[in-house]
Parts: sequence; structure tokens; C-alpha cells
Amino acid sequence: MKVKLSVILLISIVQFSFSQSKKIINGSVLSLNFLISGIEVINKSSEQSTTTNSNGKFSIAAKLNDSILFYHKNYELKGIKISFDDIQNGTITIEITRKVEELKEVVIHQVNVDWAFDKKWEQLKRDEVEVYRKANTLKNPGVYNGTIENGMDFVKIGKMLFGKLLKRKKEKAVNPEEFKEVAATNFDQKFYTETLQLKKEEIEPFLTFCNFDPESKKTISENSNDLILMDFLHKKSIEFKKIHAPE
Repeated sequence: MKVKLSVILLISIVQFSFSQSKKIINGSVLSLNFLISGIEVINKSSEQSTTTNSNGKFSIAAKLNDSILFYHKNYELKGIKISFDDIQNGTITIEITRKVEELKEVVIHQVNVDWAFDKKWEQLKRDEVEVYRKANTLKNPGVYNGTIENGMDFVKIGKMLFGKLLKRKKEKAVNPEEFKEVAATNFDQKFYTETLQLKKEEIEPFLTFCNFDPESKKTISENSNDLILMDFLHKKSIEFKKIHAPE
């Protein structure tokens, strides 16, 4: 009987000793079997705290029955009490749960749709498709009579087929007198008589002579300027004088 009392007394003394002395507890924090860093580990009893490292590990001083909290804004708060086994082993492993992300409130606004307008637009597109389909279908597939259905759209079809060709022809129709007009506008009479040493009555024939040279068109293009035009006129004036020089 005395032996049993001695054993019980010894155990009580050991437990009391554990409950009064702090010990360093090493632990790991996991979520779905992944070690979690940045978790705050708080000893609520002693008001001490630490944070799990990049490997999800931590160390904190605690004694028996201390309350330990594990906190992170993205995880559910977890709390435990240090047990006798925790003190004896000196290690603990804590599993925490990630918070369920709440969806932001979705606000639905009523939109008034003009269905009548949409139907008109849809019908318009259908009509256009039908016109193009018929325009490319001969009245008699076996015999071509030279006509196309829906003649009222012939102008539109012509623009589609020949628009680029007409545009190219239009671009080629350059004013044949354009060079002479530009040259006469950009330089006054004194330039021709004093700089190019031409007579007044020679100015008009000289510009006509220049106009026949294909290079004259380049001197009045968008990439040209007065210096290029002046250089061209100077060279042509030398040719003009040689041709019209007295024998």
C-alpha cells in the first residue's frame, strides 16, 4: 500500500514539475499534406509568438496546458492545448484548413432590348445575303443570256468587281500639263530669265520641252521638293540651249 502511494506521489510530482516548467516545442504546420510557411504560432498563455519558416517549421516555449493558436488570414483559426505527451515528446504536427473563398456579390441589371430593331437588322442582313446569292446565280444555268438577276444592284456589284480596276485607271489619268503648272507657280519669270538665262519667249517652249521628259513627273511627286525641281530645270535648260543653239 505504501509502495502504491509512493508511485502515485511520484507521478504527481513529475506532472506538477512538467506543468510548472516550460519546454521548447518544435512543430510543423501542414495543409493537405503541404508544409505551410508564414503561419503565426501564438502561445496565448504566455503571450509569446513566432512564425513558421519557409519549411513550415516552428519552435516555441510552452508548458503543460498552455493554449497555442495557429493563425493566417487564408486559413481557419486552429487552437490546441499542450498535453503531457506533447511536453514529453517535444514535437507536434498541426493540420490546418484553408478558408473557402467567398464569391463577390453579383449584381444583375435589367437591360431593355429593342427586339423590333434587332429583327429589322437581322432581316436586312438576310436580304443582303439573298441579293448577293442571286446576283451570282444565272437565270438559266444551262444557257447564259448575259443578264444577272436583281439588276437594281448591278451598280453595287460593278463596284465590287471593277472598283480597284477603275481606281487604278483614275490614278493613271494625270494632268499632262501638271508639271508646267507647278514649275510656273513655284518660280517667277526672273528665275527663268536671270538664273537659267532664257529669253521670255523661250520660257513656254522650255517648260513644254521639260514636260516631255518622264523624269519631270518625279520632280513634282510627294517625295520631291523645290531643290529637286530647280536642279532638274537647270539640267534641262542646258539641253534646251544646246538643241536651240544657232548653227
